[in-house]
Amino acid sequence: MTAGSDTVLAFDPWDPGFVADPYPAYAELRALGRVHYFEPTDQWLVPHHADVSALLRDRRLGRTYQHRFTHEDFGRTAPPAEHEPFHTLNDHGMLDLEPPDHTRIRRLVSKAFTPRTVERLGPYVRGLAEQLVDGLVAAGGGDLLTDVAEPLPVAVIAEMLGIPESDRAQLRPWSADICGMYELNPSQETARKAVRASVEFSEYLRELIGARREEPGEDLISGLIAAYDEGDRLTEQEMISTCVLLLNAGHEATVNATVNGWWALFRHPEQLAALRADHSLVPSAVEELMRYDTPLQLFERWVLDEIEIDGTTVPRGAEIAMLFGSANHDPSVFADPGKLDLSRADNPHISFSAGIHYCIGAPLARIELGASLSVLLERAPTLRLVEEPKRKANFVIRGLEGLRVEL
Repeated sequence: MTAGSDTVLAFDPWDPGFVADPYPAYAELRALGRVHYFEPTDQWLVPHHADVSALLRDRRLGRTYQHRFTHEDFGRTAPPAEHEPFHTLNDHGMLDLEPPDHTRIRRLVSKAFTPRTVERLGPYVRGLAEQLVDGLVAAGGGDLLTDVAEPLPVAVIAEMLGIPESDRAQLRPWSADICGMYELNPSQETARKAVRASVEFSEYLRELIGARREEPGEDLISGLIAAYDEGDRLTEQEMISTCVLLLNAGHEATVNATVNGWWALFRHPEQLAALRADHSLVPSAVEELMRYDTPLQLFERWVLDEIEIDGTTVPRGAEIAMLFGSANHDPSVFADPGKLDLSRADNPHISFSAGIHYCIGAPLARIELGASLSVLLERAPTLRLVEEPKRKANFVIRGLEGLRVEL
């Protein structure tokens, strides 16, 4: 199916009303078919859970095409030269690589994210959550975004990497500016900010890597250096890009899942009351909140070899936009998907992606989300909303400008 007027009306990622609540439009897209060409972004939209899940595992698609084709061979235009610092940083991270480079880097980094390693972080994460929530309680309230949701994952991943506490304040602004480029059709101003942040972030990490070479520690950066020095062929650029990817992914997904989740809970007081009455619901609540208002709404893949979806041929060189938010509300998979149900047992959401690019930090994100939710329930049992929050204008990375609360 091509994008007729119905499809265009249903999907408008620059419309504030759509960004505020895209889920009714997703239902229209699913009803209209399994794949839709969307001319404004030159992408093929895929809204159904089964298709998204299958395509995430389909090796005819890739996060990059440059391991097989030049820009010209693939029918694409090279990025502007002035954007080069951003693309150098982005294109050497494992999220935007395909095998064998992806396999090599992921195998190395995964050593820091084994279940045992992540489990050992539990007490540290819990202690940090308690410290942040205690500060919120002592103040009688505040902004849940800046007081709890942001500093928790930033501190955890920075601690893992070995970034000094005095340097951590600059990480979030760099991350936000770089992630602006993941939105659909980013503006020149967005690109300018991303390039500047890419240069500054890269320079900072290059200096830190140099310092760790001189004085290794027990952190992940020291581990990456040791593997590189042992001949595992991890270049300095790959180290820099990996660190930025881990920081950015750790910030954006967990931060936005936290505030999106609490905003959903405040809008469903009966579910919040049930959670307050039974804290054993926290694990299933984390999964349901990730599904209900997905922090990453769209994920892209390049078509490396022609594919067919429901009789529609999607040619090599095209770009697929898999709609995670829509897939997570597909009624063929989730009973009553528009209902927030914290006790939902069968919950195969794809908020952490799937296939070889499944989120390597998913176990850590679950620990962080569970810790902050548990501590807030325990130490701020009367937490309530002060005012309705403003939704960020971003569509792909879904979040709030802030979430003001009081006790």
